[in-house]
Amino acid sequence: MRILHILNHIQEIGNGIVNVAVDLACLQAEAGHTVMVASGGGEYDRLLTRYGVKTVLLDQRRQPLNLLQAARQYHALVEDLQPDIIHAHMMTGMVLAWMLRGNASYGLVSTVHNEFQRSAILMGLADRVLAVSQSVADSMTQRGIPQAKLRVVRNGTLGSPRERLSELPPVTLQRPAIATLAGMYHRKGVADLITAFEYIAAEFPEVHLYLIGNGPDRVEFEAQASKTNVADRIHFEGYQAEPQRYLRSTDIFVLASRQEPFGLVLSEAREAGCAIVASNVDGIPEALDNGKAGILVPAANPPALAEAIAPLLRDPELLQDWKARSQQNLDWLNVSRVHTETLAVYTELMAN
Repeated sequence: MRILHILNHIQEIGNGIVNVAVDLACLQAEAGHTVMVASGGGEYDRLLTRYGVKTVLLDQRRQPLNLLQAARQYHALVEDLQPDIIHAHMMTGMVLAWMLRGNASYGLVSTVHNEFQRSAILMGLADRVLAVSQSVADSMTQRGIPQAKLRVVRNGTLGSPRERLSELPPVTLQRPAIATLAGMYHRKGVADLITAFEYIAAEFPEVHLYLIGNGPDRVEFEAQASKTNVADRIHFEGYQAEPQRYLRSTDIFVLASRQEPFGLVLSEAREAGCAIVASNVDGIPEALDNGKAGILVPAANPPALAEAIAPLLRDPELLQDWKARSQQNLDWLNVSRVHTETLAVYTELMAN
């Protein structure tokens, strides 16, 4: 099978959409398919090349002259590869592949991650629309995408080609350690977590909070933390290329998102054996086996978040119980399952 993946970039910055696309491309090439990735480039080029994936530059910045050049490059790519499947992971690539399809016979597939974005409806132009959770599929159905197009392929990252086989030890954290690994965006609930930490910090003077990730709202969150009386126990760690080193030292992992299509990091936190507290929104319950693998709390509710975390700090046996629960039933979160289910959609589309 000849497969072309299109996305804005392949930068190694913790972008979940990029990570999913890179995983798929690597495993598809490893399975013997001819795979090409067209993007604005980035650090994952080396990994993709090592797996036999051809990478080409396709600058999709939304400027008129630039898009005209991208259209010409796209035509040349399709002529060269003659793809059976084009898989678009972001909106601009999706529109390019749809508008410039002409008489080409390829099947067009899209993956919808952030369905809450208004532009996500354009991903529905594809012949098959992959939703990363049932929650995303339901949302897209409500927005008018025909169910006949939709297929649910839940995210999974365990066993990813991106994993570094590092022998570096876990990062030494002040224990007990609460951590989140997320982009520094308001929708990730970082401000809610800081507020919840402030509620519980007086009762637990030894606990520290680690915020791992970068993003445009980080300065605002740092300002919020600096105004608390526990600022010296709130640590902004920035982007980490090997976050597992932090997760392996974390006691309680929190994902306080207000919107979250699935939450790739939850599979990594589960594998690391963290006790998990997360928002009961969108695809998060699916990632946590509907509450069996982690404690679900209302989103945008710092008091409820604090009330869920505090018992884990008070009771070491309860903490260990939730750590053990997070590591049960992990097989379905393996990236090989995502690869197999995605190929099945490609095969179905080609048969039709």
